[in-house]
Amino acid sequence: MRSPKEYKESLKRMRPNVYKFGELIEDVTTHPATRRTVEGHAKLFWAAMSERWGELFSKESSLIGERVSRYLTLIKTPEDMVANCRMKRAAFNLTGTCTGGRCVGWNAINAMWATAYEMARDGVEWGEEYSRRLMEWLIWAQKEDITLSGALTDPKGDRTKGPGGQKDPLSYLKIVEKDDEGITVRGAKIMIAGVAAANYIFVLPGRGMREGEEDYAVSFVVPRDEEGITCVEARHPSDLREMEEGWDNPVERGGITQSYVLFDDVRIPWERVFMAGEVKYSGRAVMNFIRMYRASIGGCVAGQGDLMAASSVLIARANGLQEKAFRAELAKMVVNNETTFAVGVAASLLGEQHPSGIWLPSTLLSNVNKVHVGTLPYETKRLAQEIAGGIAETGCMPSFKDLQDERYGELLRRYLSGATDPEIRIKLARFIEWLTVGGGIPGTMHGGGSPGGARMMLLRSYPMGEYIERVRELLELDRLPGEDE
Repeated sequence: MRSPKEYKESLKRMRPNVYKFGELIEDVTTHPATRRTVEGHAKLFWAAMSERWGELFSKESSLIGERVSRYLTLIKTPEDMVANCRMKRAAFNLTGTCTGGRCVGWNAINAMWATAYEMARDGVEWGEEYSRRLMEWLIWAQKEDITLSGALTDPKGDRTKGPGGQKDPLSYLKIVEKDDEGITVRGAKIMIAGVAAANYIFVLPGRGMREGEEDYAVSFVVPRDEEGITCVEARHPSDLREMEEGWDNPVERGGITQSYVLFDDVRIPWERVFMAGEVKYSGRAVMNFIRMYRASIGGCVAGQGDLMAASSVLIARANGLQEKAFRAELAKMVVNNETTFAVGVAASLLGEQHPSGIWLPSTLLSNVNKVHVGTLPYETKRLAQEIAGGIAETGCMPSFKDLQDERYGELLRRYLSGATDPEIRIKLARFIEWLTVGGGIPGTMHGGGSPGGARMMLLRSYPMGEYIERVRELLELDRLPGEDE
């Protein structure tokens, strides 16, 4: 496994192709717009080697028989899926932010492993070849200990139409050429987490495709710095503060990043292609991913909630108050955290073994968790702001530069003091602001898909008809008017 230093050196060797604010970032490990997310991901490499966290963040590989990063392993048991939930929670605790340049790619590997198996089992022309390629690539990836970002979301265009009905044929990433050596793809994947901190990108279809949409049913893995790829970092709240020094940047080793990944006739050799036109299996790849990701994301937001609850207690003390004054609010925060975590664990345990050996969480409970993830963390954020008081809201505290100004900085710090040193109170307030309305917010609403889509899927998974029949039996009811036999 790589050390944090070796990981950062691997990023330094990559071709610069990440932009923000119109500027090419020559070195993502040092540029202020990307340095913190790299540091957060580096912390995961440290965790895998540490005595305290090593057992959780690493695992013996079933492919090479050596201990490797858990982020590059096959999820084969319910315990592996529970470890997924636990590790995402711990990662947020350790870094203070999203580390999507590892976890999303991990789920993509496992989703495609199961899908490639199905293609091979069903006698699809290239099915066995896809499985062999994925296994050989994963063995290489485990030995190299790469960071892997996962990319599903396409631009989509008109949401009422699929890829084949769009005015712009590049509303979805598309295969534009096939030959004996590989494929050429054009288009984009957007809002992709952790790309700046990743070595490779694992691409899955963004939705199930239909007959006639074969060019959009594509899965492959590609170096982030491949010729033809341009990554444009999205804006997020308070991101200009990343260009500054001081308390306005509360987390040194954490920072969420989302990229628009532009593919301009990018060549992918066949050995890294795992789907190229098999429309029947594109939706299965997406569903496999959703089941794993929507179960484990409950751990991620619980980890964020842990930090909000703890910082709320600390700022209450810094304000001169005792946390017992906020027992109801803190209890609600804990309930929110443990609800998303527990539903994810339940989804993990109540899943099923795929014939490929991959363990897939419960479809119903994974989507129930996604609905909770789209609501409960926002209540936790509101409660953190309520406990913190006015200075934790955006626009309620002067900047670090003003607090250091020779003319009035001393007075500002004096008037920002509470029951403790003003610097402590200021740092806590900035941290809560960052977690609740600033750059520390991960994609809880639409990360891993929308709550609306999850509600539709959970209703399809819920055995309502079975329970209706039980009520009929209990009450000895005949069928109601309009009901089918």
